[in-house]
Amino acid sequence: MSKNPLTVILDNNKFNGTNYIDLLRNLRIVLDYENQGYIMDKSLPQTLLDGSSSEERETFESWHADHRKVRSIILASMSNDVQKQYDRLEDVASILQRMKEVYAIPDRHTRYVTTKEFFRAKMTEGSSVQEHGVKMLSLVEKLEDLKSWA
Repeated sequence: MSKNPLTVILDNNKFNGTNYIDLLRNLRIVLDYENQGYIMDKSLPQTLLDGSSSEERETFESWHADHRKVRSIILASMSNDVQKQYDRLEDVASILQRMKEVYAIPDRHTRYVTTKEFFRAKMTEGSSVQEHGVKMLSLVEKLEDLKSWA
């Protein structure tokens, strides 16, 4: 991986089992910066046909190199305890699928809790309008994220 200033996001927000949605969002940010976000969306090609052109061979090798990097980034973004559960899985899709099965909170419940928090949010007297605005914007963004991950 090149010197990516965004990897600080993953270092400061290690996945600990309770921040699954945040992990996905942060991974997407970092991997999109590296032009490797496609690894999270598509299956890894397993074989290369014998009569493949040099361009196809180069694409295949590049895909596998990016896959190894993304797998390493995902594992590095986890706390040590969580990392031990996934370090034997070789495929990024397998890691993400298993994490989704274990850690993803049903979207319906998460949306309900976030919506409830949004509608109950009140600015306390004497507090900063800016802080309240930032809190409200973060709740709106969280709801948008939940909509996009559904």
